[in-house]
Amino acid sequence: MDRRRPLTVGDSTSSASSSGSAGNPGTPIGRDRHTPFHEVDHAAQPTADPLAIRLEQLILGAERRYTPFQAARSAGVSMELASRFWRAMGFADIGQARALTEADVLALRRLAGLVEAGLLSEPMAVQVARSTGQTTARLAEWQIDSFLEGLTEPPEPGMTRTEVTYPLVELLLPELEEFLVYVWRRQLAAATGRVVQVADDEEMVDRRLAVGFADLVGFTRLTRRLEEEELGELVESFETTAADLVAAHGGRLIKTLGDEVLYCADDAATAAEIALRLIETMEADAQMPELRVGIAFGTVTTRMGDVFGTTVNLASRLTSIAPKDAVLVDGAMAEELSRTGAAPKSEKDAESEEGGGSYRFALQPMWQRPVRGLGVVEPWSLSRRTPKIPG
Repeated sequence: MDRRRPLTVGDSTSSASSSGSAGNPGTPIGRDRHTPFHEVDHAAQPTADPLAIRLEQLILGAERRYTPFQAARSAGVSMELASRFWRAMGFADIGQARALTEADVLALRRLAGLVEAGLLSEPMAVQVARSTGQTTARLAEWQIDSFLEGLTEPPEPGMTRTEVTYPLVELLLPELEEFLVYVWRRQLAAATGRVVQVADDEEMVDRRLAVGFADLVGFTRLTRRLEEEELGELVESFETTAADLVAAHGGRLIKTLGDEVLYCADDAATAAEIALRLIETMEADAQMPELRVGIAFGTVTTRMGDVFGTTVNLASRLTSIAPKDAVLVDGAMAEELSRTGAAPKSEKDAESEEGGGSYRFALQPMWQRPVRGLGVVEPWSLSRRTPKIPG
């Protein structure tokens, strides 16, 4: 299914362009794939189910009034820049159909105003549009697929899902909107606090973090053995459990990939605790496959909520070679745990201390081995030195 959402709710049809050529399937309204944006048929109009139009107006809070060209002109933005913003937000080209509202004009005006005021460069404004579009698109898809679908089962024979959806959306929309803004503000405050506490200005962008990958073992075999619904429930349970544990213990969930979770933490001990909690929690669930975790510590580049760099790649490689229900860390992570007093430099040192020391973790060096693309590394096995604490 094509996840790129058009600017209209209903299905749109292409009409012939002014040169008489017909649009191909999937071609934007009034435009074939060879027609420049400014040469489309401006008379082309989207077609949609009347109830879908009513839902669109309810959600957007306004009627369709503008073609893209008219919206760009009203916002005082060039058509080229408007197109860049819309595509960055994930909206498909619609030719010059009259499908935009006052809100679309205002959004263009605001983004362009930030650029004109010098608060954002044009590339940065496009990044803002892209990050917001990608994040909210996933949220909207999830809410429709998992949330509204379950709530809009027709209560009486003869009623359509859309007839039930309209009053439900009317009730939920303001509440969900307020909740979305609240969560965003809380997350923005937390992210800003983390950045301003960094002493080195360079580390505000390229920061030293602990990066962890948690991967379900044998997931490919499970996809062949389980029914789709069972597989979906297992993945949802894994992602939910991992997300809760990461958040509860001070980490940040970067993304989930079905059978894999990527998270990071500002300090090594937090990342280590999360890794062991994940292993312990999954072991306690008989329905879950084994888990393996890899953690690396070092400089990480952050962009649009994601993390990149050699440290991330190394964490991924360590995960791929980790034994079942075990955690492997790189040398930098082991050194950081020792430096901060979370683990002894060696078990011999710990045994020489009274009571064995107050260390939380134990580190055991493993055999050096070549890791694809990263040369030879010496992984360390991470375990808990204190009794397991119930999650």
